[in-house]
Amino acid sequence: MTEKYKNAWDALYDDDPSHAESLRIKSELMIMVERFVNEKGLTQREAANLLNVSQPRISDLVRGKIDRFTIDMLVNMLSRVGITMDITIKKAA
Repeated sequence: MTEKYKNAWDALYDDDPSHAESLRIKSELMIMVERFVNEKGLTQREAANLLNVSQPRISDLVRGKIDRFTIDMLVNMLSRVGITMDITIKKAA
């Protein structure tokens, strides 16, 4: 029998749903930051200056190094460029 998961994080961290959820949120936020950088056509240096981080942090982001970011850091980066978030909290099925 094949198990079905809502996302890759749930499949990878089946034994730790809280860790899977944290990774899912971080990945979505990282995608939003990268999308902003790409849509604006920014270099990594320009993005770093605008987001108030170092250029190597932008490189980490582009390379998907999720373990090097916190949710707080990513929310702060997005807020600096005027991107706000809405949070939906719901009970698991």
